[in-house]
Amino acid sequence: MRADEHPQEDARLEALQSYDVLDTEAEPEFDDVVALISKICEVPVSLVSLVDHNRQWFKARKGFGPSETPLDQSVCAHAILGNGILEIPDMTLDDRTRDNPLVTGDPRVAFYAGANLVGPDGLSLGTLCVLDTKPRVLTDLQREALRTLAQQVMVQLELRKRIRVERELRAEVDHRVSNSLQTISSLMTISAKRIADGEAREVLATVNRRIKSVASLHSELMGREGMGTIPARTYLGRVGAFLQDIVPPNISLAVDSDPVDLRPRRASALGMIASEFVANSVKYAFPGDRPGQIDIELRRDDMGRLEFTCRDNGVGAAQSSDERAVQSSGLGASLIAAA
Repeated sequence: MRADEHPQEDARLEALQSYDVLDTEAEPEFDDVVALISKICEVPVSLVSLVDHNRQWFKARKGFGPSETPLDQSVCAHAILGNGILEIPDMTLDDRTRDNPLVTGDPRVAFYAGANLVGPDGLSLGTLCVLDTKPRVLTDLQREALRTLAQQVMVQLELRKRIRVERELRAEVDHRVSNSLQTISSLMTISAKRIADGEAREVLATVNRRIKSVASLHSELMGREGMGTIPARTYLGRVGAFLQDIVPPNISLAVDSDPVDLRPRRASALGMIASEFVANSVKYAFPGDRPGQIDIELRRDDMGRLEFTCRDNGVGAAQSSDERAVQSSGLGASLIAAA
């Protein structure tokens, strides 16, 4: 006998869909629950069953092959019409289940007990249920365990939902930040082309490099799922990629790093230093289109210390590249010092 439709079916289905769990892969958090409840209740079959509009789908199952069944085989669809636990000691004697294909045919189940999975709005999404091939009755302890573990299933579903919602919100914020940084960078590039004053253009170029470095850092953090650190190699690679735009054909730029992770603040400082060093090398180290090489490297020594090296083979071998940068770019030098 197929169950009647839930009196709040539309709202119930909307609540179920909000968890975005139907047809997802198996997860240990739910598999552990059905394994445990099977042992406690001493039954061969246990299921986390979610009642959809035309089927019941199993998020976790033990001792049962199909991943879903039609509603005319769903005892859980009867269970969600009530409160608490539905227990049917002998399914062959109950009008709701005597003609159920799972009772009349394989696997010929004879016993059912299901505890409702109730959301914060009070609507039942499905059940944590146990089945046996012989009639029986649960003990008080088994019923309490079924009820408690059903609540734990809902805790897992709620946690899963919150994580997904937070990720979606963070992705939206990250997308907006990325677009904003790109827009600002583009506006500064356009503005620099319209300004005749060379010093003002240099200031805009310096700030623009800083923005691009921050954008690169942000992109790396987006891909790290809130881990709090970023891989130096890929981040500095991004920085090197946008710096290629200011490096003329006569100069080669190489950026490399050992496989180390950096905190965002340190990564930002290194990206800014690299940006200003390359800009100053391009501007001062290779006069007259002289060919040359710029190298940016981050290495970890045997003691575990990090060494960040910026060098070029341009003019002024007796004068360090850092000194040239400080003397030649007030804003760039200030940024490096602040880093």
